[in-house]
Amino acid sequence: MTTKTVRFYEQAGLLPEPPRTPSGYRDYPPEFADRLVFIRGAQAAGLTLAEIRDVLAVGDSGQTPHGPAAELIATRLRAVESRLADLVRTRDTLRALARPAETPELPEGDRVT
Repeated sequence: MTTKTVRFYEQAGLLPEPPRTPSGYRDYPPEFADRLVFIRGAQAAGLTLAEIRDVLAVGDSGQTPHGPAAELIATRLRAVESRLADLVRTRDTLRALARPAETPELPEGDRVT
């Protein structure tokens, strides 16, 4: 991920401003990496930056989500689970198609019919 992207997420309110070193450089703690992974995954799952900000705010508060935030999370979770099921079916189909290609051809006289 680029520095420009990380700074954009800071400006968008998705990342808190990190502590700074004595010389003024940003000093990102390790948990920022997990948050960045979540943000990227949430975007891939179709959440908008505003929705991601709302979900992160709920997580940061330490409270159980309720109201619109809980519904958003439940809706997106169903969508992700549906997409995962689709991906598993696609993977299984591709594996089945790949199997014959992995089996070496036997010479004509060695084939069992």
